[in-house]
Amino acid sequence: MTQHHSHAGHDHSHGGHHHGPADLEHVGRSFGWGIALNLAFVAAEAAGGWWANSSALLSDAGHNLSDVLSLALAWGAMLLGKRPTSARYTYGFKGISIQAALLNAALLYLALGIILWETISHLRHPEPVNGQLVMLLAGAGIVVNGFTAWLFSRGQQGDVNVRGAYLHMLTDALVSVGVVVGGALVYFTGWLWLDPAISFVILGIVAYSSWGLLRETVQLSLQAVPTGIDPTAVRRFLLAQPGVTGVHDLHIWPLSTRDTALTAHLVRPSGTDSGFLHDLQHRIQDEFNIGHITVQIEPGACAHGNCDAEHP
Repeated sequence: MTQHHSHAGHDHSHGGHHHGPADLEHVGRSFGWGIALNLAFVAAEAAGGWWANSSALLSDAGHNLSDVLSLALAWGAMLLGKRPTSARYTYGFKGISIQAALLNAALLYLALGIILWETISHLRHPEPVNGQLVMLLAGAGIVVNGFTAWLFSRGQQGDVNVRGAYLHMLTDALVSVGVVVGGALVYFTGWLWLDPAISFVILGIVAYSSWGLLRETVQLSLQAVPTGIDPTAVRRFLLAQPGVTGVHDLHIWPLSTRDTALTAHLVRPSGTDSGFLHDLQHRIQDEFNIGHITVQIEPGACAHGNCDAEHP
């Protein structure tokens, strides 16, 4: 049986979500600024939380520290992903971005567990809280985290690591608003139990908002079809191509948090030509944002009924 292969390489357009050198440079600067600003803020917030006896501030500082580690891992993965391919690493180091995303999600929930333990201790043994200092530091957190989220807002589409950084920073800014309100309530009412109670709310918000990201990174690590790509729609699209009577062995999987690959066998009794393959490559890229495409054309009939036909 004659077989024809077509592979769309790295230089082709990725449709509306293409990340060129300028975008990658912007994301790199965003990581640098985000890490520097948040590391300084974590140090100030941790010292202030200890001085003010505020578990809410310490909780927020612990979460921000995990975010700094996440930013560093994601940035490192992005830099490694730029390394060229080799005879052994034929896709380069793109896949490390998926591993970094999964590790970031795991670190986040580990940090939440540690903070939860500390918060329970503060709830059992409440101590006086410096409400004014809590409000001051949390207010600074709104500015730092809000600015960092804005830095990542441009590059969040199409990359789970960048989107994760954006969501983390945006969530942190909103959480800081809650800490400011909590600090004010403690200051004016003197209710010491409010501080650890607010810490519980913060932990719940972070855990809930991060669950979708954890689920997506686990799916990517298992080479599931990336979120945003409908495999049924892809199969239907392939079956609708001129002369195609069947599709089998269709596989769609992530090469990294940015790049997706596809392989498929198309049954096309009339055979193929370079124009058909060239047009198919670009249409798949434009329609589904899949940049690494390998298509095998089978000119014979569908063997053993092992494919989907357009007209069963």
